[in-house]
Amino acid sequence: MIGSKNEYHPVNAGVVTKVADGIIELVGLTNLKSGELIYVGQYKITAMVLNLENKMSKAILFGSDRKVSEGDIVTQANTLIKVGVSTGLFGRVVDSLGNLIDGKQEVIFNQYYNIDVKAPGIVSRQSVHESLPTGIKVIDSMLPIGNGQRELIIGDRQTGKTSIAVDTIINQQNNELQMACIYVGIGQKKSSVSFLVQKLKEYDSLNYTIFVLAGASDTASLQFLSPYTGCAIGEWFRDNAMNSVIIYDDLSKHAVAYRQLSLLLRRPPSREAYPGDIFYVHSKLLERAAKLNETYGSGSLTALPIVETLAGDLSAYIPTNVISITDGQIFLEEELFKSGIRPAINLNLSVSRVGSAAQQKLMKSISGTLKLFLASYKEAQTFSAFSSDLDESTTSLLNRGEKVMELLKQKNFNPIPVDEQFVVLFAGIVGLLDNIDVNLISNLENYILEKFRVYEFFDEDEKIGVIKEQLKESLVDIIAEWKNLQK
Repeated sequence: MIGSKNEYHPVNAGVVTKVADGIIELVGLTNLKSGELIYVGQYKITAMVLNLENKMSKAILFGSDRKVSEGDIVTQANTLIKVGVSTGLFGRVVDSLGNLIDGKQEVIFNQYYNIDVKAPGIVSRQSVHESLPTGIKVIDSMLPIGNGQRELIIGDRQTGKTSIAVDTIINQQNNELQMACIYVGIGQKKSSVSFLVQKLKEYDSLNYTIFVLAGASDTASLQFLSPYTGCAIGEWFRDNAMNSVIIYDDLSKHAVAYRQLSLLLRRPPSREAYPGDIFYVHSKLLERAAKLNETYGSGSLTALPIVETLAGDLSAYIPTNVISITDGQIFLEEELFKSGIRPAINLNLSVSRVGSAAQQKLMKSISGTLKLFLASYKEAQTFSAFSSDLDESTTSLLNRGEKVMELLKQKNFNPIPVDEQFVVLFAGIVGLLDNIDVNLISNLENYILEKFRVYEFFDEDEKIGVIKEQLKESLVDIIAEWKNLQK
């Protein structure tokens, strides 16, 4: 306050009293809000208020703290942090504040969205009923994902978590629904994200993909902010009657960044030194994924968060938190990966709680059978390890199971449309591949798919039972042709 003895005039400015490790303490601004944007010093370094205390406030800097010193003036922006959104961001890389960092031309933004908002309420939502095909056989057949779902991808380091997310992006070329994809790299190496950009460019997938990057060398505050920036971009598509999918890679690093900030802000630590509100932080973020009803435009935002485990420990603090928030998890196991089963998905520990409601009818007709068959196969496989004297039915089960497991293997960057997945999995489950050498399964699968792309095997308007009969007859002929070619 300044003026005469009897007159007081508010001044919309404060003063930095302490700066250290990307955190500033300030006094003089009495009307601040948590999450508000402020500008610090002559360089107008942006910061966000997080702690509101009796005599002072604390904020996290989004720029270098070397340009900030005690006594610098702090001014309010009188707004929460916003990010510019438009379709012009497709194929571009932005930072946690929405600034373009790929060196290309500027983008004209249609609108600015708050990065931290409440999740849609129950009234504006509807249940998941549209399929989000990933192009990965084991997921689309047994762990299906629907638009508006939150499906966790979890596993140890280097087990193929990011590959599943990238294949899902590439496969959206085959999706009838217009799908915008947002990849959020949290604490990732910039070289790794550059590789992903090049790969998606190679597969013509950049024209519907946006990258948000807070690199490993960026501050904890920028890593903490990045998923909210990506989510705001995805929400713009959702709110404008479009469909979007966002990949958070990964929330483990996000939790570590938030832990670092909270400890610097002198907030009391909880389990594993994480702050007590870490569950709230992640649930608030992931709840923003939703399928809106017709009144609100029928748009959707699907979340695929990634969490890294240590030695496959699902009981650690962050994994259990995120598992309890999401609608299912895809668990990748290091042992399966090393044994050559890729994607290395452990079906016993993986589940999709709502995706089956959106699964395509044909795939759904064999999904239950496939799950039960593979469970029986795993049981027989365990039993066979302790006994050399097996009856004919067990031998037949082991033989067919080996062929089906071979069919479920899939290379990176090779997503397959769901109807083609159905054809090859149907061939395996009904026993048409029982007499084929396991080493030739991949070759036969490619031959079947080539034929399938040239000829239509079935009319999708027919009843499922009729389709299966027609398909079986066609597959018998195709496999016979293939056998003749092998001679």
